[in-house]
Amino acid sequence: MDRTTKRFPRSSDLGQQGHSTIERLEMNVKRDATRKSCIRAAIVAGLLVSCAAISASAQSVGEVEPATGATTSSGEVPAILRGVGIDQHLGQQVPLDATFKDENGKTVALRSYFGTKPVVLILAYYSCPMLCSEVLRGAAASFKNLGFRLGDQFEALTVSFDPSETPALAAKTKRTYIQQYGDPSGAAGWHFLTGQEPQINQLTQAVGFRYTYDPKTGQYYHAAGLVVITPAGKIAQYFYGVRFPDRDMRLALVQSSKEKIGSVTDQILLYCCTYDPSIGRYHALVGRILQVAGGITILVVGAGLLLLYRWDSKRKKRGAQTA
Repeated sequence: MDRTTKRFPRSSDLGQQGHSTIERLEMNVKRDATRKSCIRAAIVAGLLVSCAAISASAQSVGEVEPATGATTSSGEVPAILRGVGIDQHLGQQVPLDATFKDENGKTVALRSYFGTKPVVLILAYYSCPMLCSEVLRGAAASFKNLGFRLGDQFEALTVSFDPSETPALAAKTKRTYIQQYGDPSGAAGWHFLTGQEPQINQLTQAVGFRYTYDPKTGQYYHAAGLVVITPAGKIAQYFYGVRFPDRDMRLALVQSSKEKIGSVTDQILLYCCTYDPSIGRYHALVGRILQVAGGITILVVGAGLLLLYRWDSKRKKRGAQTA
């Protein structure tokens, strides 16, 4: 005779199971409510960022920061300085067939330095008592901190606008600033040229560099700055003064190379910044910065919601298997 007895659930067991079922239902309801709240928050955040970006973009169109140091004094400018300055000729072709002598005395055409990499052009004269040396020192410091190797990602070209200067003086000047650059391999990418007056005039007129000569002192009066030129020989950007911000110089080289050099970060910065010719600097476009920030915010929130959904699905599966 089968003595096996069937065990019926006790009322206490039924109460515990019912209580557990109610707890699971309440947790599911809370999780659903949390997911819906997160989704609503993400949608609202995305809309707010998009609206702010559109508004800021509308405000940034046509904005130009005032050029520093652009004010003039009430006094009359001396006659010898009236012809001094830099006129921007953005997009103009430099005379690639113009010939000069390099620091070794070899006759070279400007074309030999173009074709594959952007070029930084510095117009100076090697016997200048002060300003030119400051420009060259500032250029060397900027080149050193760009994160690019001089001669690999870009070339530098210093051309004397004094026709009396010699390749020997150019070579001496080159040694000084390669030493300041701090990497002897940079000598292959930074060239110091001298030339005759017709070729010098061709180049200085093409880039808008105006200067005058004072026969009493034997010195030239000129402005300070440098020019970034594309690999095809088109004038891309101007930088003024004797100090050149590393970030702006790097972005100028990346943009002039048609983005063939540089990193993903450089591409993002170029999207968020624009070159202002009036000051020779890059400045931020607030609207684009907000657009990038909004995109990143939506991606982060979306990734978080996806992880939350997968985690919830796994919990449900484990709960079903346990039941």
